[in-house]
Amino acid sequence: MKKQPLLLGSVLLLSIQAALATPAIELETITVTATRTAQTADETLASVTVIDRQEIERRQAQSVQDVLRGVVGISFGNSGGAGKATSLYMRGTGSSHVLVLIDGIKVGSATLGSTPFQHLPIDQIERIEIVRGPRSSLYGSEAIGGVIQIFTRKASTAGPAKPFITLGAGSYGYSNASIGASGRGENSWFSVSASGTSVDGFSATKEGTVSCGWQCLTTEADKDGNRNLSGSIRAGYQFEDGLEVESHILRSTNKTQYDGGAFSGNESESVQQVFGGTLRLAPTEIWQFSLSGGRSLDESSTFKDGVYIGRINTQRDTISLQNNFFITENHIVTLGTDYQNDRVDSNTAYAVTSRRTQGVFSQYQGTFGANDVELSVRRDNNEQFDKQTTVGAAWGYTFNKNLRFTTSYGTAFKAPTFNDLYWPGYGNANLKPEKSRAKELGLSGSPTWGDWSVNVYENRVEQLIAYDASTFAPGNIEQALIRGIEATVTTQIKGWDFSTQLSLLDPKNISVGANNNNVLARRTKESLRFTMDRQFDEISVGATLLAEGKRYDDLANTIKNSGYATIDLRAGYRLTEAWQLQMRIENLLDKEYTTIADYNQAGRGIYVTLRYQP
Repeated sequence: MKKQPLLLGSVLLLSIQAALATPAIELETITVTATRTAQTADETLASVTVIDRQEIERRQAQSVQDVLRGVVGISFGNSGGAGKATSLYMRGTGSSHVLVLIDGIKVGSATLGSTPFQHLPIDQIERIEIVRGPRSSLYGSEAIGGVIQIFTRKASTAGPAKPFITLGAGSYGYSNASIGASGRGENSWFSVSASGTSVDGFSATKEGTVSCGWQCLTTEADKDGNRNLSGSIRAGYQFEDGLEVESHILRSTNKTQYDGGAFSGNESESVQQVFGGTLRLAPTEIWQFSLSGGRSLDESSTFKDGVYIGRINTQRDTISLQNNFFITENHIVTLGTDYQNDRVDSNTAYAVTSRRTQGVFSQYQGTFGANDVELSVRRDNNEQFDKQTTVGAAWGYTFNKNLRFTTSYGTAFKAPTFNDLYWPGYGNANLKPEKSRAKELGLSGSPTWGDWSVNVYENRVEQLIAYDASTFAPGNIEQALIRGIEATVTTQIKGWDFSTQLSLLDPKNISVGANNNNVLARRTKESLRFTMDRQFDEISVGATLLAEGKRYDDLANTIKNSGYATIDLRAGYRLTEAWQLQMRIENLLDKEYTTIADYNQAGRGIYVTLRYQP
């Protein structure tokens, strides 16, 4: 297993050498993953957000959570600061309902069912594509709430290799350094980078006992820090016959301190790794073929005061074969198949340690004048939960540039995780797969003053899996109903760029019983992000207001986290064409708040960053 990344690295170095020896070509167009085919964000019928490297650096983001917080439809729950367990909620669904891809390879923990966003290094990321709404009809299990695809760094301009360096320091003992280089030739491209981040942090929990379920978590009077070392390589080559190959690897190692207990420990060492490759070929003018595969690793070991407790390592192997047939310029048919194999290696005795899934899917995309249509269907065969069929349909009508109407319907499912089913003293082997039916209406426009969109949706989830404090185990909630409204507006006024993103959510448990009509745990009903930025020659300034409503920490709605609002300020000064100095003040008013009961969040902090990129 260890030899494979080294072999991949050797292949990538060959591509790097080829890139350095060839002249430049034009950059490719940014695409999104809503249909598994190349589209610009304004062409897709789904609700999509694309965040590029320029936006990441302008926001001076220190983590994936930083750059995604407040994006319409998204909220987070965090267990005590940098590096701590972080849950992402998209349109009221849970972390395990969001499919995450890195360079096309499916990632995440097979035991937890979610992706540890807190361990994904922001310095290695080129762009993030967010697709809201069900996508199981294209991707299979997990895509109930949506899909997030992360692309590692890639040459942004044509030409020989160019270096980039970032140095940062700030509050809570924060320090960061990253270095890399990228280049693009006539037929080849590469990017290689490495980074390290260290933060001393603060005590993850408030005073007293946090919770006692299947284990007790207690406060320790110390700082809970985090250390991250990461690196990535991405390279590709296009041959004269049109064959294109690309390979990539991302590895992130982490040491995290937290407030735990005798069974959960108070320190962890973890590894997140994904590597894979893609082969693309267009045998004819109407047929485009692609084959991709890879392996993602999620490995974690826990310790109590330096004494080893145990490990949970999961491995996910995936292979995808896809054929796109361009019948005419406005009609595309896609046929494909996916294979996935999850494995668990742990000193904890799981009753089942592997699971295979095969899926086949098809999609039609067509344009008829002002009408756009998308139809998709998928059939998955899960080794434990038999066959699942999901469908998707969307229609859009463009009145003019200033007004476009869209509507969609989709079904989705999510298989229970290994922890849900088999974790000793916690798992429930009788759990059933979660299933959902979602519908959506949208209006959008791009008038001369900016862009705007409004989306209204409803997602009905059956057999929703949630932790039940009365049994200290997960159970199936008979039915949950999630309704929401999302609105975005961007404009420019007298040189200032303004962006407003508003999410209103009503996530209810509508099952018969004591919790009927209660709000789903850890979901906030209201979220608002307002940003403003301006460039004054060499100086840039900006601010972000983030406000979120209250949320409950349990199914019974007895433990409440109050709503909050924070203000961040940022500024930058371009010293030379290649050097830039930036400063950010986070949580300006030093607001004290929680997103998970009894877990602290960062107060006021000041951070300085020096960037070099010729």
